[in-house]
Amino acid sequence: MFIGHYALALAAKRAAPRASLGALFAATSLADLLWPVFLLLGWEQAHIVPGPNPFLTLWLDSIPISHSLVTLIGWGALFGLVYRARTPDDRGGVVIALLVVSHWVLDFVTHRPDMPLYPGGGGLGLGLWNSVLGTVVTESVMFATGLWLYAAGTRARDRTGSYGFWALIAVLALSYVGSLFGPPPATRVALALFGMIFGWLFVGWVWWGDRHRESVA
Repeated sequence: MFIGHYALALAAKRAAPRASLGALFAATSLADLLWPVFLLLGWEQAHIVPGPNPFLTLWLDSIPISHSLVTLIGWGALFGLVYRARTPDDRGGVVIALLVVSHWVLDFVTHRPDMPLYPGGGGLGLGLWNSVLGTVVTESVMFATGLWLYAAGTRARDRTGSYGFWALIAVLALSYVGSLFGPPPATRVALALFGMIFGWLFVGWVWWGDRHRESVA
């Protein structure tokens, strides 16, 4: 799942209006921000198998630190505590912790059985990715709903808050379409670098755009 994670972050702004959308994006995608680092370090393993289904070209052989349910609960608690230590936003800290864990839930629905409950445990997954149409429809509906909730609950304070934010949304949509029709990364290193660069780019960009918007009653 890709834009589905960001959809949840957009919707969560309603529950945590004081939290930066950048922090919410980082929370929902934390597993995917950590995973490339662990892949490059050799702590986790994956390989690429090109095929007609773009969602099934990446095989996650071992992801116990970044993606298991138990470790994501730990990462979520840590992220929430760090956020709470830096801000007086109790609700935001709780929402951020829950968003980190939500990554496992959404991936469990979409992935083949490769999502571990705990390090060393067997993989689980309902396999929505087996249906390209089903995955695209599900993520598109989620993204449209999350975007509507965010847009209805905030307003731009200046042109940056309008054009900067909507430019990011356009880039996210185009990136999703590109992932459906473009070739998979040639190597594992390229995959990891691509994930790190674009993952943090989206977090930074949305943090910048959200700073120029404000919540409305």
